[in-house]
Amino acid sequence: MKNLNMIWGLLLVLVITAIAVFIGNNALVERLNISALTLAIVIGILCGNTFYHKIENFTHLGVTFAKGKLLRLGIILYGFRITLQDIGQVGVNAVLADAIMLVLTFVITCWIGIKILKLDKQIVFLTGAGCSICGAAAIIASEPVVKAPSYKVSVAVALIVIFGTISMFLYPVLYPILIDFINPHQFGIYIGSSVHEVAQVYAAGSNISPVVADVAVVSKMIRVMMLAPFLLALSYFLHKDKEQKHAISIPYFALMFILVAVFNSFNLLPTEWVNVLVQIDTIFLMAAMAGLGLTTNVSTVKQAGLKPLLLGALVFVWLVVGGFVINLLLYHLLD
Repeated sequence: MKNLNMIWGLLLVLVITAIAVFIGNNALVERLNISALTLAIVIGILCGNTFYHKIENFTHLGVTFAKGKLLRLGIILYGFRITLQDIGQVGVNAVLADAIMLVLTFVITCWIGIKILKLDKQIVFLTGAGCSICGAAAIIASEPVVKAPSYKVSVAVALIVIFGTISMFLYPVLYPILIDFINPHQFGIYIGSSVHEVAQVYAAGSNISPVVADVAVVSKMIRVMMLAPFLLALSYFLHKDKEQKHAISIPYFALMFILVAVFNSFNLLPTEWVNVLVQIDTIFLMAAMAGLGLTTNVSTVKQAGLKPLLLGALVFVWLVVGGFVINLLLYHLLD
């Protein structure tokens, strides 16, 4: 019975993943640069709040496996998207901009969310991770460390979708205004260090120029590489937080992610193999998002209220304004 439960559950999340891929390949959806991860969790939520409760007893093991084991494996394989050579292409400006923005964004998110808005800490930590690093992927990578229920993950992902989408259109509008202050290379770093999702970074950059897009994506991937040390620091912080009462949890999957990225830097595997692994990784991450969506109850998301939306808006303003100031200072100090 357990084997059947696992098989049916995995089939369910794979069907949702396939539907998300099919919709994602639609020309209109591609032009909107809507992330496949986003589609997977949205479809998962729709299914989870319509018919999933009727089949949950027969599928929950597979769904739990998808949002747990497959998630961790997906984060590990994410390392095949990155090489150390990428860092050398954009220089020290990008590394410093990403590191400064990561730390300040997470601290500011926690300060606004916990101290000012009095929001649930788990929602704040997940939102901080998504805004600081790489959107939905960082949120679902942080979930095992924060130990948050699915609906809180969905709230954080929703904020990334809303404000990341605004970013895709805002930065190309800002470019002609701000380019008098920094060069196109630094503007690409600005996008990469302050926009939420990788897909959103590419969309914003490509709407300006290929040069800006290339620099923006590489800068963003440097932020992604900072996911592992971030998760280690978050685990340590939660261990020290008396209110959270977390045992220290070393996210080994995050360390493996860095090791895979280093391995990938030596080009030991044929490009075709790496491309296949990246595709498999995308499927794993989408399956994990589908699993999270299936176990998310819309009524519990509604209970979070408007405060998370206000948090997302305030952090978005910081990313746009503060991100430019940081990049402007680095441009004048290091160039």
